[in-house]
Amino acid sequence: MDLDPLMLSRIQFAFTISFHILFPSFTVGLACWIALLEGMWLATGKWLYRSLSEFWTKIFALSFGLGVVSGIVMSYQFGTNWSRWSDTVGNVLGPLIQYEVVTAFFLEAAFLGIMLFGRDRVPRGIHVMAACLVALGTVLSSFWILSANSWMQTPAGFEMREGRAFVTDWWQVVFNPSFPYRLAHMLTAMFLTTSFVVAGISAWYLLRRRHYDHARVGLSMALGMITVLAPLQIFLGDLHGLNTLEHQPAKIAAMEGSWEGGPRAPLVLFAIPDEEAETNHWEIGLPGLSSLILTHDIDGAVPGLKQFPKDDRPSPVIIFWTFRLMVGIGLLMLAVAVVHLVLRFSGRLYRPGWFHWGLVGCMPIGFVAILAGWFTTEIGRQPWVVYGLMRTADGVTPSLTGVAALVSLLTFVIVYAIIYSAGTFYLVRLLRIGPQDEPREQTHQARQEALRPKRPLSLPNESLESPSSPAE
Repeated sequence: MDLDPLMLSRIQFAFTISFHILFPSFTVGLACWIALLEGMWLATGKWLYRSLSEFWTKIFALSFGLGVVSGIVMSYQFGTNWSRWSDTVGNVLGPLIQYEVVTAFFLEAAFLGIMLFGRDRVPRGIHVMAACLVALGTVLSSFWILSANSWMQTPAGFEMREGRAFVTDWWQVVFNPSFPYRLAHMLTAMFLTTSFVVAGISAWYLLRRRHYDHARVGLSMALGMITVLAPLQIFLGDLHGLNTLEHQPAKIAAMEGSWEGGPRAPLVLFAIPDEEAETNHWEIGLPGLSSLILTHDIDGAVPGLKQFPKDDRPSPVIIFWTFRLMVGIGLLMLAVAVVHLVLRFSGRLYRPGWFHWGLVGCMPIGFVAILAGWFTTEIGRQPWVVYGLMRTADGVTPSLTGVAALVSLLTFVIVYAIIYSAGTFYLVRLLRIGPQDEPREQTHQARQEALRPKRPLSLPNESLESPSSPAE
């Protein structure tokens, strides 16, 4: 059996990026929440905010470390599996990735030590500043990585010379046509992901009647963020979709499962896309609604896959479903926000019940939505690795063999399984322990008192002064 190095390289990259993206999806929002808790502790002096910050900082440190490991490993593939792509676009994407290291990763690494170990060694203001700078570093990291990825979707500000891309306008490269929409959509998804994790953990503590004060604060703040961001994300998703319609119409056609296109196109709710027959089986659609959503006009014309050459079409088989999964989760998040408002105004938000069990079950939905959206974006770009400029088949390393690609893929699977199983085990252990329920200062003082030698009781006729030495 012939092993296709191209397909194996694509599977390997999809595998590593799927693992890696889970950690930034969580740590970006978590770092910002920790910075907020630190600021509230500084402003109010309430130990509860410090305790929450200490607890979630442990979670952040573990997740951040796993994210760094997976990110470094992932970048090696640019040279081992995708050398042609690296050679062609290195002048454009190389500096963007380097800016992420210099401005974001160095900032995080420099102040993470203060954030983790300097709480009682530096003034409160310095510690809060360190937490804020770590949070800024995570956002900057997302900025540069999404700029590089968006350029591959909508390349701009360059020219081709002797088979290589050279920058003509860095402003257009960084702020390419899809970047602002993609950045806003992704950052909002990250904050929602963190909010659902915090809400789920807080709800679990309430159900178990543990860490009640911590759980109330975490639940209230997380649900407040969800209530603001869930409807905002739907709005941003609509803007992002309109931008994709303008610059990548074939992707939109595949996402919608639209073969014919044209005016008054139906919104396909369910179908089994068939690439060979160029049709959908078991299709259930709502007439005209796709045109209304995509063009804001029920008579508006939308693209169909048949309008594009077969070699330039993305496959709808996967992204038809990943897109609907992402949208379905977005509507579920909106429903959680609505129920939260009802329970809050009725005074039943903190009473353990079905809603809290639902929040526990919803903890992973942010990660699932991000993966579904990522698959939709990346598979929908095919067959291009740089849209309209370079095909994926032309970016793979020429000397790469199928056996070498398979060995590296299996190695990644085994190593990731070991490392992340251990990391997940320790993460669950931290969550089970939970935050501290009494001030550290009191605990430390009680421990010191217990270890301090006790003064012996004096006999009734014994002098309280120490006896003289024989020399006196």
